[in-house]
Amino acid sequence: MKPDYKNWVPKGMLFSLVAGTALSFALLLIFGVFGIGVSGKLRIALGVVFGIAFVICAKYTEWCVHAYRSFSYDGERKLSKQIIEGTAHYVTLPEGGVGLDVGCGSGALTIACAKRNPQGKMIGIDRWGKEYASFSLTLCKKNAAAEGVKNISFQRGNAVKLDFPDESFDAVTSNYVYHNITGEDKQALLLETLRVLKKGGTFSIHDLMSERRYGDMQAFVQKLREMGYERVELIDTTTGKFMAPKEAKRLMLHGSTLLVGRK
Repeated sequence: MKPDYKNWVPKGMLFSLVAGTALSFALLLIFGVFGIGVSGKLRIALGVVFGIAFVICAKYTEWCVHAYRSFSYDGERKLSKQIIEGTAHYVTLPEGGVGLDVGCGSGALTIACAKRNPQGKMIGIDRWGKEYASFSLTLCKKNAAAEGVKNISFQRGNAVKLDFPDESFDAVTSNYVYHNITGEDKQALLLETLRVLKKGGTFSIHDLMSERRYGDMQAFVQKLREMGYERVELIDTTTGKFMAPKEAKRLMLHGSTLLVGRK
């Protein structure tokens, strides 16, 4: 049995865009090109409307197909796998230690961290909302079983307010989660995750940390250092770490950054 980590681009969105492109093209032909049942200014207007709709749908479909292929675990690029393994690289657990993956989705990062740290245990949490219907608690458990990973567990949780006491974990990690949480201060979300990290514990958090979303991250790093964090580092993952600048721009992943270190 192979694990199924799904794709970060939902199939439903891909199918909807393909259907929208086909429909807008068909309507363009019917009303704009052949003028079936319409004529004059109305034909021109409909031709323009459906022509614009076709161009927009076609461009988004092209992007979606490219992104789907790039993120696929079974494709040639395997960008998702590279990001997951690269993020997990910075997670270190002591003997008997426990780590937390916030927003675990299909369990990929939780499992990668557990495999790298057989001496410890990983816990993955997620709210598994309807907007990500392909991800679920059951899927995470199946993927762990498929990978033969037993030092792991999954449960429901909310990144905005973690249901754990201060300094509960020896490591915390997350990948492309916080930018999806609307209406919340992103630096506050980082602090909430780091709140449950023990003194001396490691952290590895990857997200779209552009200034527009996150504010001044250099100032945030300095704040953590002033709070007594042993090591804090920001790593731009769009300059060859995980992807090239051109690829990051095309996939709309500019701002992808790793926040790593030790408390």
